[in-house]
Amino acid sequence: MSRSPFDPIEIPDEAWRRESTQRILQDRAAGPLFGFAQKYGISQTRLGAATGMGQGRINDLIHGRRGNITALDSWERIAEGLNMPSHARMTLGLAPQSPPDMDLAPGQSIPADLGLGFPTSSADRAETTTRLWNADLKDVRHVVNGSVDVQAWSDASLKWLLAKTIEPSSSNGRDVGAADVQRVQLTTEMFSQMDNRFGGGHARHALIQFLATDVTQLMAGQFTDEIGGELFSAVAEATLLAAWMAYDSGLHGLAQRYFIQALALAESGRNRLLAGSILDAMSHQATFIGRFEEAANLARAAQVGTKTATPTLSAHFYAMEARALARLGDARGCDLALSEAVKAFERRNPEDDPEWIRYFDEAELAAEFGHCFRDLGRPVDATAYATQSLGSADGTYQRSDFFATMVLADAHLRAGDAEEACQVALNALRLGEQLKSARCVSYVREFSAGLDGIGPTPLVRDFTDQATEFGLWKQARPGTS
Repeated sequence: MSRSPFDPIEIPDEAWRRESTQRILQDRAAGPLFGFAQKYGISQTRLGAATGMGQGRINDLIHGRRGNITALDSWERIAEGLNMPSHARMTLGLAPQSPPDMDLAPGQSIPADLGLGFPTSSADRAETTTRLWNADLKDVRHVVNGSVDVQAWSDASLKWLLAKTIEPSSSNGRDVGAADVQRVQLTTEMFSQMDNRFGGGHARHALIQFLATDVTQLMAGQFTDEIGGELFSAVAEATLLAAWMAYDSGLHGLAQRYFIQALALAESGRNRLLAGSILDAMSHQATFIGRFEEAANLARAAQVGTKTATPTLSAHFYAMEARALARLGDARGCDLALSEAVKAFERRNPEDDPEWIRYFDEAELAAEFGHCFRDLGRPVDATAYATQSLGSADGTYQRSDFFATMVLADAHLRAGDAEEACQVALNALRLGEQLKSARCVSYVREFSAGLDGIGPTPLVRDFTDQATEFGLWKQARPGTS
């Protein structure tokens, strides 16, 4: 019996587990993956219907006539369309499937676009964020494992740029005072420290539980205009952290929803600088998942919307724009953005900065330069800046140190010094042994792909034998131990 192009795709689980298939998934090779699917009677027409791609593009990918797919949200659609099991998704570098949505009480259905819009009133912002926290705790699949909505970035940034601040309105709940706001801030700082040390996957659910219980009650409480602004600003910071932790866990659609709601909450808190920093964070995520033009635009929106930004914050906005332009291969644009970052940074006075941006020091700026020069194919410059960024590392920001060390390893590899690259990569793997982070796994996978280009030399085999002892390597290259 012939199948409709719209029938769900079914591929045996054992086929996904074969070594040859694992290699395709590790390499994120779209053409070979579609060729693999065709072996199970799945036509190019069915593949197109399932993944939202044109049949002609799929044919070109299979026959090597088109460059490989890099955007993470495109891989999300492919994984969803091919009905990949969780272990295959994880090999591909995506979050595992969640169980079907839990039964919800009448009137509590979860819309597909929950959290993707920019609410216009403080009451709607509080309600939307609360519903998002609860959907996360209930593991609602289309919220937790949904794909990134590219248009939502543009819509949210435009609405923020044009927004008129609306004061948070007091309700009939418990009295809320400065001590309550401080508790939110201190608890958020505690979770932030755990995130920096152990990765976003370590205590993410505990943070969301705190937000969905304690913080929800505070937003429904009674407060003065001044306390209301401080409260919503503090909740925006906490929701921003929730976004970063979801992003670091590979839950990109969920992270996007949290970023957008954090942006709206910051506007209710009259905290324009924090809101700009949230757009800046959105830019960081967009670059990571391969949406480079959108990433550059988000960083520019942060610049435009924060005319009173401190020099440190402005420097970070320019650095995020540079990161996106480097990935686009726009060397001139990247150099100009980095130049602006340096000019701004030279005017900085940390005493003028909000607490949440004071971490951005000379070492952090050097790390951004290292990323940019690596991506522009300037390994010598990347090596110099990555080394500089690690010079003052004290273990406070363990994940950032891991990233900088992997950039240094990549730079050595691209400069032709494979021996030094492997040694530095082993140092990074030791450094990251306690990290529970999908982003860290992605950095290891990128380095591993570079090693594959060298071939199975004795040096590479020796490195691989040592690397298989580390958890991040096992996640990046399952089946190689």
